[in-house]
Amino acid sequence: MSEHRRKPSQPQGGGRASARRAAQQRPGRGAGSGRDVPTASPSGPYAEPSAPGSRAEARRAAQRGPAGRGRGSGRAARGTGRPDKRLINYPRSDRDGWKRFLPSWKLVSGTALGFFAIITAGAGIGIAMVSTPDPNKAAQAQNNVFYWSDGTQMVATGGSMNRQIVTIDKIPRAMRDAVIAAENESFETDKGVDPMGIGRAVWNMATGGSTQGGSTITQQYVKNTYLDSDQTLKRKVTELFIALRLGVSEEKDTVLAGYLNTAYYGRDAYGIQAAARAYFGKDSHDLNPSECAFLASVLKGPNLYNPDGGIGAAATPALNEDRARKRWAWVLDREVEVGRMAKDERAKYTDFPARVESEQARGMTGQIGYLVETAKQYVMKTKNITAEQMALGGYQIHTTFQKPRVDALVKAVEETRNDFLDEKKRPEYDTFVQFGAASVDVKSGAIVALYGGPGWDQKHFSNNANTIGVPVGSTWKPYVLAAAMEYGTQNSNGQGISPDSKYMADDLTVIKNRQGSPLAGPDGKPFRQKNESPTAFGYVTLNEAMEKSINVPFAQLVFDVGHTKVRDVAKSTGILEDSMDKDNTASFALGTSTPSAIRMADSYATFAASGMHREPFSVTKVEKDGEALSGFEAPKEQRAMDNDVADNVTKVLENVVQNGTGTKVKKLGRPAAGKTGTTDQNKSAWFVGYTPELSTSVALFRTDPNSADKKLISMNHVGGVDSIHGGDIPAVIWTEYMREALKDAPVKKFPEAEDIGVTADSAGAPSPTPSAPASPSPSPSMPPSSSPPPVSPSPSRGGKPTCKPWELYCEPDTTGGTSTGGTNGGTNGGVIGGPSGSPSPSNTAKPGRPGGTTGWPTGAAAD
Repeated sequence: MSEHRRKPSQPQGGGRASARRAAQQRPGRGAGSGRDVPTASPSGPYAEPSAPGSRAEARRAAQRGPAGRGRGSGRAARGTGRPDKRLINYPRSDRDGWKRFLPSWKLVSGTALGFFAIITAGAGIGIAMVSTPDPNKAAQAQNNVFYWSDGTQMVATGGSMNRQIVTIDKIPRAMRDAVIAAENESFETDKGVDPMGIGRAVWNMATGGSTQGGSTITQQYVKNTYLDSDQTLKRKVTELFIALRLGVSEEKDTVLAGYLNTAYYGRDAYGIQAAARAYFGKDSHDLNPSECAFLASVLKGPNLYNPDGGIGAAATPALNEDRARKRWAWVLDREVEVGRMAKDERAKYTDFPARVESEQARGMTGQIGYLVETAKQYVMKTKNITAEQMALGGYQIHTTFQKPRVDALVKAVEETRNDFLDEKKRPEYDTFVQFGAASVDVKSGAIVALYGGPGWDQKHFSNNANTIGVPVGSTWKPYVLAAAMEYGTQNSNGQGISPDSKYMADDLTVIKNRQGSPLAGPDGKPFRQKNESPTAFGYVTLNEAMEKSINVPFAQLVFDVGHTKVRDVAKSTGILEDSMDKDNTASFALGTSTPSAIRMADSYATFAASGMHREPFSVTKVEKDGEALSGFEAPKEQRAMDNDVADNVTKVLENVVQNGTGTKVKKLGRPAAGKTGTTDQNKSAWFVGYTPELSTSVALFRTDPNSADKKLISMNHVGGVDSIHGGDIPAVIWTEYMREALKDAPVKKFPEAEDIGVTADSAGAPSPTPSAPASPSPSPSMPPSSSPPPVSPSPSRGGKPTCKPWELYCEPDTTGGTSTGGTNGGTNGGVIGGPSGSPSPSNTAKPGRPGGTTGWPTGAAAD
């Protein structure tokens, strides 16, 4: 057949079939050119018009849109051509760049819904797994049993009245209204939890912040059923589940009654009935609205709102009562605010409700209350136990207190008090006189005896043995001397000084700072330190200054040593930093700090133990549920100062007893060392002393224990005498107690003290300084009035041979040159002169102020 008669051939890429094949064909890399067309022969597009299949393909191409070039277009083509088969399309395969990591609304809503479902299911399971708390178990308080050091029982406290549960009808409506108004206004409508409150508490505990308890009554009720009350996330979650269960399964009255029957109200009382009996001596259903408001106030925190006082320096009876009064008034006002009390009803309650004497106080007469409280505080601090946990009982506590020595201390105080005071004859002077004392074993630091006051049964709840508000007076001077021996002064070239170093001791001497400039008083004039006596002592050794308790030398010495060094020494012996005076004044050296009797006795024991300190402790063993608790081993000893320093302090303080202000202690009949202390205006008097076996402190002060501020009152004319000093009544009590406490102990001597330090006299002293060669006589350049030096003391001389032993402040015999320059009472500045004989110009220009204390921090008087 001829060529021209054949049928024309079809283009290879044309037609519907070709379009279908092109649509099914996976684009290759060449598709990235920007044209999304079917693959065909070069002549395909020009042969015939597009078939129907070609139009369909064109529509699909139009829907797909123009492809990009390169790798991005390939990814887009894959995303649209082959859908992602993952369960969760994240990161998203149909997005580019950062948009791949932007979750879709479907993913967000699905995740939230799933999380909510898990939480709901978990809460349901948790609620189903926990059981409803049994209020009877929560109120099962047991006794705490305390034992003397020999293992015999001292007292059993707590538990006896804490087990009675009352029904809601026995709880007055006024009590329910007060608690709901004060603690959970929405109690009757909420579901047992406060989500926002729980969130804050959980977050704080999880991040180590401050712990928070449940904010609703239901949550607090649940918390009360867990006796450990651990502030942990696990306990909080468990508490939440139980509260949720109670919120949906229990009547509100049942929950409220459970809370009021298990809450702790102080006075060892758990539950509303026990609290009503403990504070008001009546049953709970007889409480009036004012009494109910008081109990609702105590629920805020019995340790800080029980007017009897609590544990810690912030929980004194005065502070607690002030807080309780304010809270009581607030609760009543709050009831009016939330509509649970009428205004005219509120107006009836203007007086703080009176309370009955504590059952607890009646059960612990004499010193037992103070001994128990001291031991309880030690246990709670050592094991981090709360007051509520301690009140639940079950502890067997073995103390360090020795009954024979406690009895001896009580006898010494009460016999002296009865002989000394007569409140009927001298009510304006002899009332409110307080005694406090403590005795510590030198070898171990164990507190063997204390005297805290007349007794809880006498409504005296403050422990005078542990008070921290009474200045210690001149009993602080040994720390200044010890610091000078240990660290030296600015006059000793960094070497410790000897107690034979001489200092000016005349009354009203100008005190200079470390730069040698006179201290300025508030009036701009040089400050002059006052002594107890106007006697012109001249220059005396520190040994004699301690013996006679002369203020001026130590007021200057504290600046020469440095206040910080003195604080360091005191702290190393057990004095708490919080009890130290923070001011760097001359008065700091004279005893403006206020450590407790317990701390003073323990601190002086460091001197007796040749510089080894042991923290005071009152408990040797604690058992709970038949198992011994750890942490009650005797504290380990630590070196506080060099043994030569401590032994030389002891030697100086022995001289105080033999020849100085503490001579009444010589009646003990065995080696003893100690220091007297008396403060300005005769507001306190101390004697702190020790033998090689015991260290004991006795404090005498005057204050109204029921006053709001516990302000100290002058003891002038108390007991019919002009003033009381540490060498008088406190020394007598100390001696009588120590004689009985040591009657069966062999007589021991203190370690022999070796000579220590260099002689570093103060500026102007007639004796040589450490840098000058020794000389038997003063420098020739010294003025005649300053030579010879007055009363060169030794351990055997007291400078008062004509005085009777009990006449501590009679004028000494001046024979032997005890009076030199400065006899005018120090009005010329009290400086005899420096090595050149020239007095300080600033001292001669301005006469001193009478008394030297006007407008300046008061210092301790001599003793």
